[in-house]
Amino acid sequence: MDVKKIERILKILSSRLNINLQLWNKQDPFHVLIGTVLSQRTKDENTEKAAKQLFSKYKTPEEIANAPLKDLEALIKPSGFYRIKAKRIKEISKIIAEKYNGKVPETINELVKLPGVGRKTAGCVLVYGFNRPAIPTDVHVFRVSNRIGIVKEKTPEKTEYALMRVVPKKYWILYNSIMVRFGQQICRPIRPRCWECPIVDMCEYGEKNFIK
Repeated sequence: MDVKKIERILKILSSRLNINLQLWNKQDPFHVLIGTVLSQRTKDENTEKAAKQLFSKYKTPEEIANAPLKDLEALIKPSGFYRIKAKRIKEISKIIAEKYNGKVPETINELVKLPGVGRKTAGCVLVYGFNRPAIPTDVHVFRVSNRIGIVKEKTPEKTEYALMRVVPKKYWILYNSIMVRFGQQICRPIRPRCWECPIVDMCEYGEKNFIK
């Protein structure tokens, strides 16, 4: 898909979904990192509840690193797989506290060295924590980008690299937000709502399965 068409799609979707391409408020990088780890294999509402309970008691890498494991497990239980995740976030916090002086590393290469942190999580930290360009490729970004026809790849990692080649860098920071919200509200995994899609006439799936 050519760049002009991609830009048009992103502008239309950002307008429809009320996502401002010019404004972005970054969050605490450590909270983004731990929140993204908690989000693995669970729903958003479960992640939010677990993160809220955790950060209401422990807010820094040092505090989580020194917290009793059982206490962490109880706090993040809503996120599911809480024993594995509690151990992981404790390990991550210990490394950040000791190796990085309590500061979350600011590069993907350093972030992926942390236990359980892959490129998607690292990308989320860069985008949402540091306001730096990256394209975190979760299930929504992977599915929607390939369904629309922006790229044609078989894995999330290949999709990420392909998107970095074709999506203008000025859109990288908000690409994840746009595609996640679009994928949740309209371009759903099963029975996508093509009849209310604002880009159906530019979408390969829509042109093939919906437009007559």
